[in-house]
Amino acid sequence: MKPTTILAAALAACALAGTAAQADTLKKIADTGKITVAYRESSVPFSYLAGSGGPVGFSVEITNAIVDAVKKQLNKPGLKVDMQAVTSQNRIPLLQNGTIDIECGSTTNNAVRGKDVQFAINYFYTGTRLLVKKNSGIKNWADLARKKVSSTTGTTNAQVIRKYSKDNNLDFDIVLGKDHDDSMLLVDAGRAEAFAMDDILLFGLKNNARNPADWDVVGDALQVEPYACMMRKDDPQFQKLVNGVIGSMMKSGEFEKLYTKWFMSPIPPKGQVIGLPMSQELKDNLTAQSDKPAM
Repeated sequence: MKPTTILAAALAACALAGTAAQADTLKKIADTGKITVAYRESSVPFSYLAGSGGPVGFSVEITNAIVDAVKKQLNKPGLKVDMQAVTSQNRIPLLQNGTIDIECGSTTNNAVRGKDVQFAINYFYTGTRLLVKKNSGIKNWADLARKKVSSTTGTTNAQVIRKYSKDNNLDFDIVLGKDHDDSMLLVDAGRAEAFAMDDILLFGLKNNARNPADWDVVGDALQVEPYACMMRKDDPQFQKLVNGVIGSMMKSGEFEKLYTKWFMSPIPPKGQVIGLPMSQELKDNLTAQSDKPAM
């Protein structure tokens, strides 16, 4: 074998070894003495900032339970926990390159993303609807023909509304915010007529707005999509741990209590109640515990 061929083979072997090591999340955590978990800054009530403290929310509490299970499995009660803010645009790259070890937020589990990451058991189901000013006169998608519609960069919703606009000859002028707060601000500032996003996130943003009564969530849901925690691919040991935590919460009734706390009770910072009962899809998945993606 030529020296150049040997060198190329060695480099390829090193690259493969690095990939395999990166996929072994529990080993990475044990070796570094820390776990890095992602959070969102405005995905109410899943993961968001509600004051000067750290992130709070439904999926933050699920993340905390997963971290506790990691500490127990590795016998590292003093394991360092780093928090990393992510956006819709950078959450998958930061997971793939090892910056974060797990992301539990408002991420849709779909087949396209499943090529790049591994999803855990689905823990929520949602559809794309519209957040509008109450006095806008907009009630459904057809009212937005040839008007500006905001959504958030890096989300499936932007793709969904683009396709819906084309299929129905509505000719939306789509403008993208860098995060959900920014997309809502586009409507508040009159630079868009409506914000298209997962309905549950719209309810959360409405409830945390300066004047919640000024806003409405309207329109037919364009599709039903599941949310789930993301992990790196090809890591069955870590996947088993994460699914074990979420599955046990669903089986024990702890998950339903957590749902009631964040969706049916007053939440910070204003004590507003989202008031969204658990969907039939989610009730069914408490038993099925499926990680089936949206197509």
